[in-house]
Amino acid sequence: MYRFIFRPLLFLIDPEKAHHFSLYIISLIYKIPKAGFLFRYFFQLKDPRLERIVFGVKFNNPVGLAAGFDKDAKFIKEFSNFGFGFVEIGTLTPKAQAGNPKKRVFRLTKDRAIINRLGFNNDGVDQAVKRIKRQKGLIIGGNIGKNKDTLNDKSIDDYKYCFIRLHPYVDYFAINLSSPNTPGLRELQKKKNLKEILTELKKLNSNFEIQKPILLKIDPDLNNSQLLDIISVVKKTKIDGVIASNTSIKRINLKSKINLISQKGGISGKPLQNRSTEVIRFLHKKSNGSFPIIGVGGIHSPDDAIEKIKAGASLVQLYTGFIYEGPSLIKKINKAIIKELNGVNQNN
Repeated sequence: MYRFIFRPLLFLIDPEKAHHFSLYIISLIYKIPKAGFLFRYFFQLKDPRLERIVFGVKFNNPVGLAAGFDKDAKFIKEFSNFGFGFVEIGTLTPKAQAGNPKKRVFRLTKDRAIINRLGFNNDGVDQAVKRIKRQKGLIIGGNIGKNKDTLNDKSIDDYKYCFIRLHPYVDYFAINLSSPNTPGLRELQKKKNLKEILTELKKLNSNFEIQKPILLKIDPDLNNSQLLDIISVVKKTKIDGVIASNTSIKRINLKSKINLISQKGGISGKPLQNRSTEVIRFLHKKSNGSFPIIGVGGIHSPDDAIEKIKAGASLVQLYTGFIYEGPSLIKKINKAIIKELNGVNQNN
């Protein structure tokens, strides 16, 4: 129904407006009595075989919603009812910011992709905290970044502020140094900068009675030498894992019109599938599986998700695939994971 009715209608609207319109419709539906129950009935799949304990956190299933979809933590419960095992909010910054000028989101329908240059538009971390205080029993990741006007040499202050404010309320942190839409941000992925930031956050984490897992979200455009640096820094700082990967600035073998392909920003969706899987496989192999990886990028089918898990991902996340394929994709992936487990058990 989604692919044949709702998606064609939504795709008639500007992508960013369609996103907000969809969230508005979901909020209206949830005012209907028992709406949450109906969503859970149709979309959730509960099975102990899907449960995972990763970086010390128990997930009911390994399929999550990637950061960027619910930046301001306004719809965590609603997305959980779609069957997601966890929801990652953000990217959040200390101060609210409008992001980059519009128009800043573009659909590449022939490529099943999206280009965005949103630029960390959000209401600020303090507003998000007010909302997630009310959420109980849901696994929430907090994706944090720096404000656009914060100089790189002062960026650690932004990350520390967000970390402190969110710490009591999230189950893990995703440190975003890899968005291509904040000028200079990717410079912080360089080995020296990266080590300094993660070391400071680890120290800060140790001040809390209950420490929260810290993950680094990386970009898919890093070369093998840079990925080896990532592995080295992860091991030295003893953070808890990596999210692979963010959006890409590369444009390879695309079919859409040149006016869309040439738009500045990060591309997500199907064109990212192979590269993100390559990054996962490389990190997993070269690190000897010494840290968990959340796989994200180009997951549009159960087979895409299984591919990332086989490459070394402990968990997976959806973003663009959720937009193109609809909420039924979550349940389909979880069914495929169970089927894969059954096949492995029978072969053994």
